[in-house]
Amino acid sequence: MSKLIVLNDKFEANGELVLGEKFEGINAHNLHLYVKSYLSSLRANTARVKNRSQVRGGGKKPKAQKGSGGARYGSKRSPLFVGGGQVFGPTDRNYNQKINKKQKVLALNFAINAQAERGAISIVDSVKVESGKTKDAAAIVNTMNKRDLLIVVENFDEQTYLAFRNIKNCYVIEKSELNAYLVAAYHSILIEKAVIDSLI
Repeated sequence: MSKLIVLNDKFEANGELVLGEKFEGINAHNLHLYVKSYLSSLRANTARVKNRSQVRGGGKKPKAQKGSGGARYGSKRSPLFVGGGQVFGPTDRNYNQKINKKQKVLALNFAINAQAERGAISIVDSVKVESGKTKDAAAIVNTMNKRDLLIVVENFDEQTYLAFRNIKNCYVIEKSELNAYLVAAYHSILIEKAVIDSLI
């Protein structure tokens, strides 16, 4: 069974916490579906073109219907001409991919279990920097000695946010923002005990 590393107030290993059975035997495809859905929702959806009814001009028939020896056409805004409308170009498109609530939970549980198996998740009673100073927050990150770090707190306070916000490769979120993509994306995770209690 997967285990979480329990830390003391000095962020040193002080024990282990075993995950329950609900975190085991989950199909990895749930995480795949969630990551697809999450990344799709981040797309800007700003690609636009104008069709022949939206481009400017084209009110007058450019030349006579007959007599020129050329093809007949009624507008220079036709897609056949430079400056004309585009055919089948990108317009409004919904990139969102639906995923069921149960699959979101399964994806999160799978990601937590996968990270716990390799010893990447640590638990601490509280992550607070009352001074609001970045150097104090950096001391916590350096103690963890990880490549990058996701910190999950139950509730933000302004001083802690200010302390952590400029530290490279460190991201602090509240419990409500926790999702399977973030858990899977980071090399290591530090979670407050209150958050883990609500998940287990």
